[in-house]
Amino acid sequence: MEHVPPPAEELARLDRELAELDARRAQLLTRRAWLLAALRPPAPTAAPGWNPSAWGAPAAGRPGAPAQPWGYVPPKQPSAPRSAQNVLLTLGGLLLTIAAIAFTLVSWGSMGIGGRSAVLALVTVAALAAPAVLLRRGLTATAEALAALALVLTLLDAYAVHAVAAPDTDGLGFTAVAAAVLAALWTAYGLALGKLHLPLPAAVVLAQWPLLFGAWAAGAPTLVVGWALLATAVLDGAIALWGKGTGTRVTACVGGSVMAFSALMVGLTLSVTASGPLGALAPGALLLTGAAAALAGAWRAPRGFARAGGVVAGLAVVAAVGGVPAAAVPEDWGVLAYLSAGLALTAVVRTGLPRNAVLGVLVASAAVVGGALAGALPGLAAVLLGPVALLSDVWAGSPEGFRAALGSTLPWTGLAATPVVLAVSAGLLGSAYRWWPSLARIAAPLIAREEPGPAGAAAYGAGPAGSAGAPGTGTPEAGGAAVPGTGGEPGAGTAGTGGTPAPGASGAGAPGAPGAAAPRASGAPWYAGGRAGAPWYAGGAPAARRRPSGAALRGAAGAGALVLGWGALLLAGAVLDVPYAVAVAGETLLVAGLLALAVRGAGSGRDASAAVPVTALVVALAGAVSAGLLSLASEGASYAVFGALTALFAGASVRAGAGVERAVFAVAATVGGTVLTGFAGRSLELAPHEAAPLVLLVPALTVLFGARLRRNPVALPVELTGALGALVAVGLAVPDAPFLALVLALCGVLAAGAAVRPERRPVAGYLAAALFVLATWVRLAASEVSFPEAYTLPVTVPALVVGFLRRRRDPEASSWTAYGPGLAATLLPSLAVAWTDPDWQRPLLLGVAALAVTLLGARHRLQALLLLGGAVLALDGLHELAPYVVQVAGALPRWLPPALAGLLLLVVGATYEQRLRDARRLKDALGRMR
Repeated sequence: MEHVPPPAEELARLDRELAELDARRAQLLTRRAWLLAALRPPAPTAAPGWNPSAWGAPAAGRPGAPAQPWGYVPPKQPSAPRSAQNVLLTLGGLLLTIAAIAFTLVSWGSMGIGGRSAVLALVTVAALAAPAVLLRRGLTATAEALAALALVLTLLDAYAVHAVAAPDTDGLGFTAVAAAVLAALWTAYGLALGKLHLPLPAAVVLAQWPLLFGAWAAGAPTLVVGWALLATAVLDGAIALWGKGTGTRVTACVGGSVMAFSALMVGLTLSVTASGPLGALAPGALLLTGAAAALAGAWRAPRGFARAGGVVAGLAVVAAVGGVPAAAVPEDWGVLAYLSAGLALTAVVRTGLPRNAVLGVLVASAAVVGGALAGALPGLAAVLLGPVALLSDVWAGSPEGFRAALGSTLPWTGLAATPVVLAVSAGLLGSAYRWWPSLARIAAPLIAREEPGPAGAAAYGAGPAGSAGAPGTGTPEAGGAAVPGTGGEPGAGTAGTGGTPAPGASGAGAPGAPGAAAPRASGAPWYAGGRAGAPWYAGGAPAARRRPSGAALRGAAGAGALVLGWGALLLAGAVLDVPYAVAVAGETLLVAGLLALAVRGAGSGRDASAAVPVTALVVALAGAVSAGLLSLASEGASYAVFGALTALFAGASVRAGAGVERAVFAVAATVGGTVLTGFAGRSLELAPHEAAPLVLLVPALTVLFGARLRRNPVALPVELTGALGALVAVGLAVPDAPFLALVLALCGVLAAGAAVRPERRPVAGYLAAALFVLATWVRLAASEVSFPEAYTLPVTVPALVVGFLRRRRDPEASSWTAYGPGLAATLLPSLAVAWTDPDWQRPLLLGVAALAVTLLGARHRLQALLLLGGAVLALDGLHELAPYVVQVAGALPRWLPPALAGLLLLVVGATYEQRLRDARRLKDALGRMR
């Protein structure tokens, strides 16, 4: 029975549904109106208070009533008189231009230089006066065009004055004066007609040349030219900071950058080429002045420009201060002077400079240090990679010195200061690692410092920390940019809303609520986004994750000190050309020290210093490789170094805790032991294939070691390393087939020994069987046996009997385990011989045997028999049919094979789904077999 509500309840329900429909219709109409407005071309100027999101919205008190009827199209407005006037003026100007061109081409040649100058002056005055009239009539574009014409005419006027009134004056001097006069003229003209955009940037361009051309005209020295460039750059910087209009400031910024760069390059060139300390003082003064100007500009510049100014100032100070002592020392030691000056820049953190300028200076300091360290890379690469050349002539004899063993042609005397540079940098990084808390306290004021000027939060009106956090909500402290007109009040939204939150703002941010401002340390700027220092739109936890922690920075400092100190010691040996024995012993001792540090750090369990032991481990491995290569020049050194390295890494693996470090140590010790066995074979004057069984000694020890460790995490890496050593032994034995068979059999024995352990049996068992079978085949091939069945059948028959008994006792046993090795021992060698047998008896017998095996596999649902027999039968049949297939293919037309292939593809494509189902059924059927 259907329930009928009372009339009052039904009426209330209908009213609610109608209200929902009206609200939905109002939303759709608003969205439609906004889309129509977005598709129309934008109006030239927007009316005050126009809001596109509210255009076409229903009137207040009339929910659902559209602002315009459906399909409404506004009528076309008549053309404004001002637009018609612009068209007429443009056509008139075009006609005047054509007339002027015709006058120039036809009548200009009959006038003297005075007449030409008079006509040019009159035209220039007219062109300068016309924009003022046009601006009063609102014709701004036409006024800009005539102002550009007037600019060109003033340049021509200057040329005419030089040609008529002062033809004998120096061209550079007159150009300097003319540029200054024109710059002043266009500055006054642009300030008088403030609506024009061209005059002031043009004046800035003209102001670039007076001082430069004046210095050239006066024959001033290069240093004076540099001062002229710097003065021009300072003028450009002032214009960039206080100039009127964006175009003027951008032009001044570009010009100032070019002039400042040129001035600093002049100062740097003179400082580097100075003949002595006194000669470097004057260029240094130029560089220091440029640095002061850059810092003065950075004090008021925005963030990016302030940092760039700091970088320029820092580099200029380094060039100025370091150039004086660099001119007093030999050329090779000058890098220390610049390095010292660069390191001294770090004291800027204790000054009162703006934060971004300080960061720029620190970047400059880092760049100087990085450049000094980059100069050490060629020498360090020669020390590490030079011994590779000894691989071509092992044990040729001990060289006299370290450099002779490296075989490098580097000018080592020119790298005398490189170890000192590395040592100083390592010492500073080590000090930072040691006294990191003190360094953090020194840098704390820089991190918490607020940027001065209009970029700070005070200029925007900071709101409380609980205000809306969405961008655009008008609350800088909450992470959003303040909207003009809000005054920064808490919860201010869009302009004119009287503090109503913008869409998406959350108002007062409760803890954990969306949009709530993240807590921030006092004194941090509003755009810092909290403790991570990221931009305002990336504040909060993600920004904190992107910023490296203090522990990570301290670890990086310690790791850098370790690497640089190690490189300094290596380079010092090469620069001093120490004896060969001292170099080898020194590198080995360095490896020992690094291993001790790695073992000590790995066992300490301190996360803060995790980078140091990891770096020590990596550097120890690199040093071990370098020391090992260096020892190849002498037999005694090779045994001593690799024996010591093996013992060191083995001891480190014992002392280290369980983890990756211990496995790495054990693997390195295994590699060292394998190399020692190779050395033993060479000392015994064995051929490579004769030394192969000796190399298997270490893999055999790794098998025993793995059996002792069982499931210890170190066991698997050690055994895999031993397997690689066995693979090396197999490679050494390849040239001699009997030795190869012996080595394969020995590898099979090792694999069988590993297969005794249950955790290694699934892999080692199959590997042992494969190695034994392969060793048998190689032995038969080496003995040139033409009837391998005489040797394989006695193995196959007992193997098949054993497999049958295994399957009888355990029906779930795999056929590959029971019958696979026995069948493969006969079928595969016979197949290999059949492919080279010109007679027909062997392929026939092999095909019959393979067919019988295939049928038995299909009958008893045995996967090994079916697949092995089928594969051998297919390959045997292919071998027999191949000659006939070749003959038939040669007799067929050339177009027939592609046509048959295309037809086959079409058939397969047409029955693709059916073939896919057949393949799945075949896969399932094979999977169900044992």
